[in-house]
Amino acid sequence: MPYQTFDSAAAIAFAQSRGFLPQHAEVSCTEIGDGNLNLVFHLRAEGRGLIVKQALPYVRCVGESWPLTLDRARIEAETLLAHAKVAEPFVVKVLDFDPELYAMVQEDLSHLVLLRRRLIEGERVDGLSADLADYLAQSLYAYSDFALAGKEKKALVSQFSNPELCQITEDLFFTDPFREHERNDIFPATRPLAEELWQDVMLLDAVAELKARFLSCPQALLHGDVHSGSVFSGPGELKVIDAEFGFFGPMGFDVGSVIGNLLLAWCRHKCLGNQDYADWLEEECINFWQHFEDRFKTLLAGTEDLALASEGYQSRFINQVQKDALGYAGCELIRRTLGLAHVADIASLEGGQRTEAEKRALALGRSLILASQGTCDIGLVRRLLHPSPVRFAA
Repeated sequence: MPYQTFDSAAAIAFAQSRGFLPQHAEVSCTEIGDGNLNLVFHLRAEGRGLIVKQALPYVRCVGESWPLTLDRARIEAETLLAHAKVAEPFVVKVLDFDPELYAMVQEDLSHLVLLRRRLIEGERVDGLSADLADYLAQSLYAYSDFALAGKEKKALVSQFSNPELCQITEDLFFTDPFREHERNDIFPATRPLAEELWQDVMLLDAVAELKARFLSCPQALLHGDVHSGSVFSGPGELKVIDAEFGFFGPMGFDVGSVIGNLLLAWCRHKCLGNQDYADWLEEECINFWQHFEDRFKTLLAGTEDLALASEGYQSRFINQVQKDALGYAGCELIRRTLGLAHVADIASLEGGQRTEAEKRALALGRSLILASQGTCDIGLVRRLLHPSPVRFAA
């Protein structure tokens, strides 16, 4: 069947044609897509729920003036399936994919809550840092040189080549927010700070280094967009969705995206005066990295590559992932403040509170990016969130 954009009736017919819903059942269908790229339909019939997701041939939040490859739907389905093979409890189930309609059927996660909403509301999420760390450690290790033979990995790098979606990341993450650009969306009170950053040569040099690693370091199959809007959670359960940005890149990018989004929530609650919750977010950042490092080290011990089994090399590798993660976390803080795609954690604040939160996000992002170019560790986060008072000589 040739490609056609779904409406509710077409989404129902698609699910029925694939055998997921009875032909004559009474089906309710709600279009729930609130993201930037796709159509998403929630279908319910006879007590069962399903999600139908279809790629649009353009960036939804911009319109047809920004065309976009439909092949990203294949990338998403194959990334989720690949990650589910090695981290099944943490990945939404892909039940079917149609390569002509660029549409997939996924399990219904409506019993869970979007992580961003829970963080905005100040809800403590049991097991959050450990679950996210386990998901990333298992998925990143399994599709790295530590676990795959050379030919197998190189074939996968080709299979998951995703140039158009990577270009979006390259532009919106590393380029646009660090200079005047028409796609940027800058809160008026924040513009003077943005203009200062655009003149910060040391910062721009460091961002260039991080972008170069993103472009040229195919360490593992990344999710590519692990933010709090692509994670659902509930009691004893966490599921990652929306992997259309999947590709082979530096592990620290996914790890840093998690840290960056926890810190964006921290900026919100710090400015709202919710100190206890801000402290919890800080601990989750630290615990997330520590759990990831411990789990990844355990996995590294099982590598069958005799050269890569070197303990000294593995230690340096993990240290580099940590440095990368802190740098990419800094980029996430800045791009979510100055770039095209803001987050409700901060954008929903008003007036002086939003100004203060954005000021914190920019300062924290800059410090993380610059520090990532030298010797640093996850303890840097705590030091930046609790700066020592300046002491003057008597």
